[in-house]
Amino acid sequence: MAIYNIQVNGERRQVDADPDTPMLWVLRDTLDLKGTKFGCGIAQCGACTVHLDGKAVRSCSLPVSSVANASITTIEGLSENGDHPVQQAWMEWDVPQCGYCQVGQIMTASALLAQNPKPTETDIDQNMSGNICRCGTYPRIKKAILSAAEKGGSNE
Repeated sequence: MAIYNIQVNGERRQVDADPDTPMLWVLRDTLDLKGTKFGCGIAQCGACTVHLDGKAVRSCSLPVSSVANASITTIEGLSENGDHPVQQAWMEWDVPQCGYCQVGQIMTASALLAQNPKPTETDIDQNMSGNICRCGTYPRIKKAILSAAEKGGSNE
């Protein structure tokens, strides 16, 4: 076990964890931030996506020992009241069905819009391709991202 000082959602936090503990479990079990979901555990589905210095990463394969000087943003830190443009577009386009993957989808989409405020449909397809939605809401996800982009979709 080791003590790590990490920055999560703009706040410095101290955690005691094994160096190889995935950030997913640090976030969920140690910091009680339950928004980030466990999906596959092998960084293939995207349910555990968070931002690391603004880039979408899979927290299930990101060891706590690798994030000491980085800034982590979870869905709880994306916006205080669920009013981030991507979250608003998700509601506008009624994207979720079961909703399990949606946190990862939103975090990936918001990172995309932060890097590319006016993505093409091809850009969206390429950037979102690693996020799996068992309910198949991909057409609504794409429409929501395009809608958020039209409205100036990144406020991170």
